[in-house]
Amino acid sequence: MRNTFLAAAALMTVLGAQTASAETTVIRRDAPDAVVVDRPATERKTVETRESGDGCASKTVSKTNEYGDKKTVTKESCD
Repeated sequence: MRNTFLAAAALMTVLGAQTASAETTVIRRDAPDAVVVDRPATERKTVETRESGDGCASKTVSKTNEYGDKKTVTKESCD
């Protein structure tokens, strides 16, 4: 009788382990919506180029948007 209970317990353990390993988790992620940035029509852009006699040159680009925010980028290169 005792062997029957042990065999039944062992069988339940094996079946429980097989059932647990058969479960699958699926994670689905929705792609984010596309981001659209409208550029204001009143954006001003100024480009200034300077060259010196020693072979160096610099280029400065300034942008100002309709809100008054200003961004300036300078690039220098020497030959």
